[in-house]
Amino acid sequence: MSRRAGRTARKRRKKCENIVQSVSLCHQLTYVRLMKFLHRRGFTSTLLQPALFTDTGRGLQTLKTIKPGQLVISLPESCLLTTSTVLNSYLGQYIKSWKYRLSPLLVLCVFLVCEQHRGDTSDWFPYIDALPANYTCPAYFTDDVMAVLPTSLRRRALEQREAVREIHSSNQDFFRSLQLILSQPVEEVLTYEALRWAWCSVNTRSVFMSHPSNSFLSGQDVYALAPFLDLLNHQPDVEVKARFNDVTRCYEIRSVSGTLRYQQAFINYGSHDNQRLLLEYGFVAPGNPHSVVYVDTDLLCDVLRGDRCLNQKIRFLKENSLLHNLTVSSEGPSWRLMTALRLLSMPQTLYHQWKAVLLGQAVCEEREEWSVQTAKTLCQQLLKDTHTALDKISDLLQQSDQSAREQLHVVRSLRQEESCILGCCLEVLQGMMRQPDELLSSQPDVDTVS
Repeated sequence: MSRRAGRTARKRRKKCENIVQSVSLCHQLTYVRLMKFLHRRGFTSTLLQPALFTDTGRGLQTLKTIKPGQLVISLPESCLLTTSTVLNSYLGQYIKSWKYRLSPLLVLCVFLVCEQHRGDTSDWFPYIDALPANYTCPAYFTDDVMAVLPTSLRRRALEQREAVREIHSSNQDFFRSLQLILSQPVEEVLTYEALRWAWCSVNTRSVFMSHPSNSFLSGQDVYALAPFLDLLNHQPDVEVKARFNDVTRCYEIRSVSGTLRYQQAFINYGSHDNQRLLLEYGFVAPGNPHSVVYVDTDLLCDVLRGDRCLNQKIRFLKENSLLHNLTVSSEGPSWRLMTALRLLSMPQTLYHQWKAVLLGQAVCEEREEWSVQTAKTLCQQLLKDTHTALDKISDLLQQSDQSAREQLHVVRSLRQEESCILGCCLEVLQGMMRQPDELLSSQPDVDTVS
């Protein structure tokens, strides 16, 4: 006879499920070659090793306990791939003699593609070989995956994909000028797919490092690809100090809080919400304290479409820079959203008070209740959209290839996180309402509300 496990057994099983397991990667040929490559350039690591973790995938594992304030990585300048690397390479003469100045991002992308084309004859082959073969950034997303993104993110994701296409299409003349250094037709080497891979490699893996301006490149030059160091994953609550040390000529990561032995070492990419992390880096951080759900203007207009003065109010909010970055979090609606809703609760006859409301003037109790109820309606609509998207993702997962499934898994994680945020926000809003069971779905009557 089977019987239900006791409380202690269930707790033990849950604890085992939550334990993060890891497998060292340092004996794999890819990482053996990478470490030999870096060692020849003056870098050794006694604190960290490449490992595969059950929660994040690839990362760096500590071999010793890292104390607060301790130096974690010190990567020599000779190991960094920068625009100086490219300008001093075989590509340098083509870039310097081109008819107009190219962007630092483009020259790094072209160098990565050309080095990948050279295969194991490339000096940078051990690093190129360790880079991901593809990414889960929106630049890679299919139309089906784009369609299940939140509205506010979908717009930016489409812009990213189009921006990469534009970089490729607008630089065809420069690409053709490189034919002499390629062993295959340039059209087969500097393809859109190859440039997209390089663009995502630079965008997701480079560290910030300011370089002096020069007469050959246009725009800010702040990129540096950092082999081995770029295996460090992001965690929102981790504190580190990262900078290029002009004295030691090394890019250094110093821990603020420390890390226990055999745990994954993390860094912090910045106080980004999950939509920004997915857009820029292609992943989502579970339980991200910076995460919010965005209220799109189109949704706002749809919910309030019965208001005859809506266009005037939307225009007023836009003129006063209060129509963007309207959000809700687990703690409730943001100040910006509630201020916008209070303004939207005002009738046209009180136009002279609109500016005061934007500056924080309180509204009457009935308008405040309407604002809270409208925030609740917006959350309910967003939650409905989230659940619809999650159902669609489940269907797509059954009919997609491996690449699309990886993209869908990331988007599903985002949608699940946002579902939790919206659920928490609805609870907060319910507590804010004076009469929870009363639906205040229409705007206050102009004649009865002062």
